[in-house]
Amino acid sequence: MDEQKVRGASRSGKGRRLAVVAAVMLAIAAVDQVVKQIAVTTLEPGEPVPVIGDWFRLLLLFNPGAAFSMGQDSTWLFTTLQLAFVVGALIAAPHISHRLELAGIAFIAGGALGNLTDRLFRPPGFWFGHVVDYISVGGFAVFNLADAAITVGVVIFVLALFLGESDHDR
Repeated sequence: MDEQKVRGASRSGKGRRLAVVAAVMLAIAAVDQVVKQIAVTTLEPGEPVPVIGDWFRLLLLFNPGAAFSMGQDSTWLFTTLQLAFVVGALIAAPHISHRLELAGIAFIAGGALGNLTDRLFRPPGFWFGHVVDYISVGGFAVFNLADAAITVGVVIFVLALFLGESDHDR
């Protein structure tokens, strides 16, 4: 195979990796936003709806902070970090060849994009919007689908780092 074909194959692989990450990100963010809209239109804020007794319930909250309601006065910072991660994931995607690492990054970025959308377009206003949370499990914090995607993405990414890959896989 000549050098030009090798470079072309390398570029098309990079393009595919970027397309996969972008598609997964957009799919997660879109589903997240649809479910959040359903939660906002069907649930009353602060009134729990039992699904499996008191262990699993729906509870609509509007969160200005990060996970576990930390950093409630730093909404602008979380917005900036989420935007940076989404852009960074798109820049890095073509250069990540390990499939599990790529999947992890895509899930994290998809969740970040879902929550970023809230921060940009929900009250109280652009860049300072509150994230819609609605899933309450046991005594754990209230969260949403985007948060779950971020968590799953981190687990996948860390698993990929522990599993490593052979030189052949690269």
